[in-house]
Amino acid sequence: MTLIPEAKLFIDGELRGASDGGTYDVISPWTGQPVGKAANATAQDVDQAIAVARRTFDETNWGSAENRDKRLELVTKLRDAFLENRELIHDIAVHEAGATRLNCNLAHYAMAMDGWNDYINKFAEIEWEKDHGERYSAMAQSTSKRIAVREPVGVVAAITPWNVPLYVNIGKVVAGLLAGCCVILKPAPNTPGEGAIFGELAQKVGFPKGVIQVVFGEDPAMAGEMLVQDRRVDLVSFTGSTAVGRHIMEQGAKTMKRVFLELGGKSAKIVLEDAPNFAMDVATTMLIVHAGQGCAVQSRLLVPKSRYEEAKEILKGAYAHLGDNWGQIDAQDQIMGPVVSKKQHDRIMNYIQVGQDEGATLLAGGKSRPDKGGGFFIEPTCFVDVANNMRIAQEEIFGPVLVVIPFEDDADAIRIANDSEYGLAGGVSSADFERAMKIARAVRTGSMGINGGMAIAGDLPFGGYKHSGIGREWGLEGIEEYTEIKTIAWPVQQAEAAE
Repeated sequence: MTLIPEAKLFIDGELRGASDGGTYDVISPWTGQPVGKAANATAQDVDQAIAVARRTFDETNWGSAENRDKRLELVTKLRDAFLENRELIHDIAVHEAGATRLNCNLAHYAMAMDGWNDYINKFAEIEWEKDHGERYSAMAQSTSKRIAVREPVGVVAAITPWNVPLYVNIGKVVAGLLAGCCVILKPAPNTPGEGAIFGELAQKVGFPKGVIQVVFGEDPAMAGEMLVQDRRVDLVSFTGSTAVGRHIMEQGAKTMKRVFLELGGKSAKIVLEDAPNFAMDVATTMLIVHAGQGCAVQSRLLVPKSRYEEAKEILKGAYAHLGDNWGQIDAQDQIMGPVVSKKQHDRIMNYIQVGQDEGATLLAGGKSRPDKGGGFFIEPTCFVDVANNMRIAQEEIFGPVLVVIPFEDDADAIRIANDSEYGLAGGVSSADFERAMKIARAVRTGSMGINGGMAIAGDLPFGGYKHSGIGREWGLEGIEEYTEIKTIAWPVQQAEAAE
C-alpha cells in the first residue's frame, strides 16, 4: 500500500530516480509492510552528487562573503516551505520512522522546526571577521595588523540516522548551508523520504543547482563509504552508532578530512533522596517517548538505596497505569509506537534476554507485541536489581528498556554515572540546588538538566564526551563547525601608506 510519496534523489538541481531505474520498498514499522518506494542510488549517482557539489563550491559564489544575505534568505524560504508542508512531513515521519502523531508535534517536527528558527536567529551572531590588533614581530622586524576570517569548509557529507530524521537532517543541512558549504545529505535507508523532501522543497524555493544533493539507497553502507573516502568531500558530519563513528574516523583519516560525530549514549538520571517530587521524577523516566529510540534518552535511572524499594513500587505503578495505552497508529495522545525495523526489534529483544541472563529482575514488559499491528512492537520494559557492570547498563540498547541502579551517596552516584564509555546527556533532581549543581558539574557528559531543566535546544550546542562524539551541533557552535578560520596579516606601514 502506498501511503507516502516516492522518495527521489536530488542531484544537480534535478529530482530523479536512480541511474539504473532501481527502487526499493520503504517498510512501515507499524505493519511490517511496504508503504512507499525509494530510488536505490547507484555508485554512479553518488559519484555524480560529489562531483556536482565540488564543482558548485569551487566555481560559484555560494560560499562567498557577499552571498551571506542570499544564503540566509534561501534558508528562510526553505524553512517556510517546510512549515507549509507540515501534514505531509508528519505523514512521512509516522510511516517511515514509526513516530506517533503526538511525537510529530514534539521532536519529529515541532522541535526540529524550532531548531531551524534558532539557526536563523543565531546566524546574525557569527563573527565572520575578528580583529586581533597589531603586534611587533622580532623575526620580521616590523609590526603587523592581524585579522582572522571565517570561511566555509567546503563540501559536506551529512550522514543521518532513522530515529528522528528531520531533526538531525535540519541540524546538519541548515548549519552547513548557512556557513556557505555545499551539502550532500545521505539519510538512512529506512527513512529516505525525510531526506528527499529537502531536495523537493529546495528546488521549489529556487536553491542554486548543486548546493544541495540528496542520495540514498537500500544498502546502508555504499553511499556513506563513498562519501567518507572521497577526497573531494571536505567534512563528514555523522549521527549514529559509536561503532560506525569509529569506522568513519578511520576511513576519513586517509584523506585528512574533518569528521564531526554525534554518537551513542547511556545517559544517567540521578534522583536524590531529597528530590522535590521523588515519585514524579522516578515515574517519568520510563523510556516510552518514541520507544526509547534516542541517543540522549536517560536510560539509566540512579536512585538511593534508602529509597530503592520505594522507587520500584513507583515504577511498577507507572507501568501498570500506562497499560496498553501505546502502539496505536491513529491515536492522537500516545507517545510510544513501534521500533523502526525487524533488525532493531530483534536486537532489543536480545538485550532483554541478556538482562535476564545477567540476573537483573524484569519489573515490567519484556515481550514482543506483534498483535499491536503486525509491525515491530516491544512492550515498555524496566529492569531493576541492576549492577552498573551489566551489559544492559553499559551498552546502548536504543529501545524502550530502562535499567534502575541503586547508589550509596552522592559520590557513588557520580561514580556510577561516569562509569560508562558514553557521555552525552543526563539529569539530576534534588531540593538542594547547590548539591545538584555540584553533581551536574561532576558528571562527564555533554548536557545535564537539573530538576527537569531542558539542556537540549536548538540555540544550545549539543554533543558528547568520550565515545559519545566529537564536536557540537546546534546553536552558534553548530554553524561554526562547518567553517575554517584563516588568519591574515600585513605590515602596518603598508596600511598607513594605503590610507
